[in-house]
Amino acid sequence: MAGYAISSYGTFLNMVALNLFVYETTGRALAMGLFMAVRLASGFAAGLTAGGLLARFTAKSVMLWTNIAQASAMVLLVLAPDGLRTASLVAVSVVVGSCGTLFMVSLRSSIPDMVGEDRRSWANSLSITGRSLAMVAGFASAGVVVSLVGYTAAFVVDTATFAVCAVTVALLPIPGGGKGNGRGGGKGRGASSGREEPDVVPGAEPAADAAPARRRRPVALAALAAAPGLGLMVALRGVDALGSSSHNAALPVYSSELDSSHPAVFVSAFWCLWALGNIVAQQLIQRYARRTGRSVGAPGFGWGTCLMSGAFILAFAGFPLVATAAIALVAGAADGLTEVSYTSHLQTLPPGLRAHAFGLSATVENLGFGAGMILVAAALDHYTPLTVVGWSHGAALVVAAVYLIRVSGLRRTPSGPPSA
Repeated sequence: MAGYAISSYGTFLNMVALNLFVYETTGRALAMGLFMAVRLASGFAAGLTAGGLLARFTAKSVMLWTNIAQASAMVLLVLAPDGLRTASLVAVSVVVGSCGTLFMVSLRSSIPDMVGEDRRSWANSLSITGRSLAMVAGFASAGVVVSLVGYTAAFVVDTATFAVCAVTVALLPIPGGGKGNGRGGGKGRGASSGREEPDVVPGAEPAADAAPARRRRPVALAALAAAPGLGLMVALRGVDALGSSSHNAALPVYSSELDSSHPAVFVSAFWCLWALGNIVAQQLIQRYARRTGRSVGAPGFGWGTCLMSGAFILAFAGFPLVATAAIALVAGAADGLTEVSYTSHLQTLPPGLRAHAFGLSATVENLGFGAGMILVAAALDHYTPLTVVGWSHGAALVVAAVYLIRVSGLRRTPSGPPSA
């Protein structure tokens, strides 16, 4: 998790540095949008192939080589002559987008093999805490690094962070190599039969039923059918990603309206407070898991989404800065709750389906965020940030309510034999 946090710092540093570098290199704002589009499209495609890739190779090897590939791409960008800078930027966007998705799918699907079923919620919370700290450090230092030592230094730092993460991955003692093919990675830890299972959406099919399901339909769809309500859970994740695109795009616009001379102040302060709320939530979740031996469960994902979407809508309502600061803290805490509960629930799937579910989830998230960025950018030319965010996160609230009703019905209905 330390290696992952370090590489996340480099990623957030480069989110600022690369966008500025693209604009400086091409001289066109449209190029920044195309760069992000290529990155998201690469992540979308990688999500579709992640399950099959992890069925053939170990999660450890995928995590190792994705870090090496990203470090290599950054080296090529640093060494590229002026005439090849644009082509190098396209290559970087493809590699970073695809490898970033593959790394996250591999990490999340192999956590139960690394720490055991009983500690997966703790491990997920630890990883999100590290990423939140990395986000604050990356965004906060990006302007200083680029201004003082230039783009090349920022890219070298990013290369070094990927190298550090690759070394930590190489040292990982994953049982069975973390292979998600249902043959080498189970060994008593991968099945979704631990004592936390009643706390999540019930009714997961046993691992032995995975093979017939794969023959009848694509493995990714079989993963969604492994537990009642799981498809709706992934759909809510996609709508939530669309909502996230709205506040990400609307924050700079809203900040400029508050203070046109210093538009970055509000954005930076908001994300720092959001990250602080996220970190506090992770500490509370870890203590809850240690004290009770249970995860927050599938209902936590629905309630967390409702709280987070409501908080982001209120953040653009024009409240005093002190109240908005408190709202940012709540939004970060709720976001942390949804992340842990969602990831922990998908990890209860059998090993043969887990990687496919995470891959499909990554595809849906990239689709929701990418489509949202296009729609939101167009809407912000005609409507206020509050209106745009209200509609986007309002859709997430509606789907979350449907999801909670579905989960509540499943928890009240005793599981019985499957119908013919």
